[in-house]
Amino acid sequence: MSDSEGFRVDMHVKVLDETVVERAKAAGLDALVYAPHFVRLPEIRERAAAFSDDELLVIPGRELFTGSWHARKHLLAVGLDEPVPDFITLEGAMSELQRQDAVVLAPHPGFLNVSLTGADLAAYGDRIHGVEAYNPKLLARAGRRARRIVEEGRWPPFGSSYAHLRSSVGEVWTRFERRVERPEDLVDALREGVPRTVGRRTGVRHQLRCLAEFAHLGYENSWSKIDRLFLQGTEPTHPRHIAYEGRFDDVAVY
Repeated sequence: MSDSEGFRVDMHVKVLDETVVERAKAAGLDALVYAPHFVRLPEIRERAAAFSDDELLVIPGRELFTGSWHARKHLLAVGLDEPVPDFITLEGAMSELQRQDAVVLAPHPGFLNVSLTGADLAAYGDRIHGVEAYNPKLLARAGRRARRIVEEGRWPPFGSSYAHLRSSVGEVWTRFERRVERPEDLVDALREGVPRTVGRRTGVRHQLRCLAEFAHLGYENSWSKIDRLFLQGTEPTHPRHIAYEGRFDDVAVY
């Protein structure tokens, strides 16, 4: 998985600041998809716009946590018109994303308890626009499983740094055979299945960054963290938060 030309997008980063922008430009990226955890869409859009310039386009996205914390399945949505909360049912999330005509991507397929399974992909195949073939958290066996899922299902692939750490930005990219000038252009490219390839860095430094990202899972998946920060009902992406005006109460799992 290597390439040197075309429009290169890191399809999923969690961090965004001046250092991230500098690293992305130095890595030869043209765009980032910024999709932090537990942040509402208006704030993501505002921050993405603030860090975009003529050299780097930052595109807002949302990684949704569907289902319960212990059996959650992640979706990466691009092209949302309205905010969608976390911890609603998978079917509820899929229906809402379809209503908004958003692009739906499956990050890290089959990974631990946080991903769509092969059965999920088969069930919702007509609503899914791409499946992740690689990110640094997918070490060895998990990485092979993701590539196998993509290849056997003939899914349009994508890759990302899935960067929770600044040092991971630009380690992986998706090269599209079409330029992307606006966020809407990426939505169209994904929806239309524009040809793309997944590229990544190699070598010892890349492997060390992969290990660092994987180690970060220990904190990211801490039940005490999520219980303290989210399940009290005040988190901005909690489905019963006042901002959603009760629209998701019937599909909320908390």
